[in-house]
Amino acid sequence: MKQLEEKVVIVTGAAGSIGKTAVKLFLEEGAKIMLVDIDEAQLIEIVNEYSNKNLRYCVADVSKAKDVEFYVNETVRIFGQIDVFFNNAGIEGVVKPIVDYPEEVFDEVISVNVKGIWLGNKYVLPNMNEGGSIIITSSVAGLIGFANLSAYVTSKHALVGIMRSTAIEAAPLKIRVNTVHPSPVNNRMMRSIEEGYSSNDEDDIKSLFEKAIPLKRYAEPIEIAKLVLFLASDSSQYITGTTLVIDGGMCAI
Repeated sequence: MKQLEEKVVIVTGAAGSIGKTAVKLFLEEGAKIMLVDIDEAQLIEIVNEYSNKNLRYCVADVSKAKDVEFYVNETVRIFGQIDVFFNNAGIEGVVKPIVDYPEEVFDEVISVNVKGIWLGNKYVLPNMNEGGSIIITSSVAGLIGFANLSAYVTSKHALVGIMRSTAIEAAPLKIRVNTVHPSPVNNRMMRSIEEGYSSNDEDDIKSLFEKAIPLKRYAEPIEIAKLVLFLASDSSQYITGTTLVIDGGMCAI
């Protein structure tokens, strides 16, 4: 039997590399999936590329309560239930020292990365089946600090608090809630961060990041997606309230 046979999954940030890769794995394991993102063109592209009858999408700004309520209600209307919530949407902000960091960018990062995750849990939980799983995408930046990324680091630390509180509240329904904490991932977001640190030589910045990782490379989206699949499946039914680090040893240094 497939790991997610007949289970209904919501994936926010579905147009990003980790979200899109996780969707592919979920489909292969039998899931019915609601894609959520603010970028409709990318959502349509994913639906067309994967061409699967168990795939639907909602365009939503995860920082807006009405949008979150909409994608939750649409999922229940179309699929009848919610079993797994990959609460994954997030943005990186800009790379600047805290004394120069634009307040409006800080507000945007907190709104999407913190309020968006909190709203997702708020509206999904009342509609989630007993024994379900919520997986929140944090980062190694949710466990350690990085210079010039104060908004992003702050937001990703906050998700640990949201996760732990939600895990305790959801436990009576046997709903598991965990955060995943990737090291730098080989994707668009890291290209943006690399460029922010040095607009002239991104390869050199990438090399510096890699030297801070004992396995000496970035993670690939598929590696993060495989961990998320494990947490979505019944194989993780006694894991809740935890920070699962997938960082090539970065936090061990």
